[in-house]
Amino acid sequence: MSINHIVFIVMDSCRYDSFTAANTPNIDRLGQAERRYSYASWTGPSHHAFAMGMLPHTSPKDVFASEVYKDEYALWKDRTGNPDIAFKEFLPDLSLPKVLRQLGYRTVAKVSMPVLNKNTLLSRDFDDYKLMGNHNDFAGMIKEMEFPDGEPHYYFLNLGETHYPYMLSGANLPHISGLHGALKGMDDADVAHATAGRQSFDPGQMEMLRQQQVKCVEYIDGQIGRLMAMAPENTHFIVTADHGELFGEDGYFGHGPIMHEKCFEVPFVEGRLG
Repeated sequence: MSINHIVFIVMDSCRYDSFTAANTPNIDRLGQAERRYSYASWTGPSHHAFAMGMLPHTSPKDVFASEVYKDEYALWKDRTGNPDIAFKEFLPDLSLPKVLRQLGYRTVAKVSMPVLNKNTLLSRDFDDYKLMGNHNDFAGMIKEMEFPDGEPHYYFLNLGETHYPYMLSGANLPHISGLHGALKGMDDADVAHATAGRQSFDPGQMEMLRQQQVKCVEYIDGQIGRLMAMAPENTHFIVTADHGELFGEDGYFGHGPIMHEKCFEVPFVEGRLG
């Protein structure tokens, strides 16, 4: 049985309305964008859900959660082109890369965020797992990708372009760490004290940052066009985000320990090249 390549693209921190405000002619080729919801409000746990084969969810009423899970896992038959996936193979590991390897895929991950580095559990079932040298290198990922005949690939790509500082140089913006960076800096009291007072923005800056995220989505769409030109017909693409972002709504900025709808709303598009 011939199974197809899969490219799973995660635009880190990309909120749903930033995506819909962007011009995305290449992603639009895949299908209609949906508003879905992340299982978590920050990068680490959200990516663990992806590694389990669980994608951002809809929010149906009057249905058991087990039915939502079953519907989501059943879609991997269509995504792989293999109707004979045995779902018991997901147990007990709950590892999508492991199941795909058993189906004959070469599993390759390229990530941008240090919190996803190869020493984490996320890397366990990938044949090749790489933390890119900088946080805005989707173009570099594409240079390293290939789609050989007779060896289906599963590519899992975490893109940093849509993450703060949204492809800006950062020269006039505060340095804001995620969990990985925060832990690295905790032993340096002087650094922690020096940065604590600079992590705020005025409303004009917030709007500038939101608009910059929209521009980053458009940049990513252009790179996806390049990737589509490389990929053979029948390659299945998934384009989504791991969580959303706050740009000043209700006094919040960013993501993480935040309970707000905009932190969980994400775009979701999937489809196959024809």
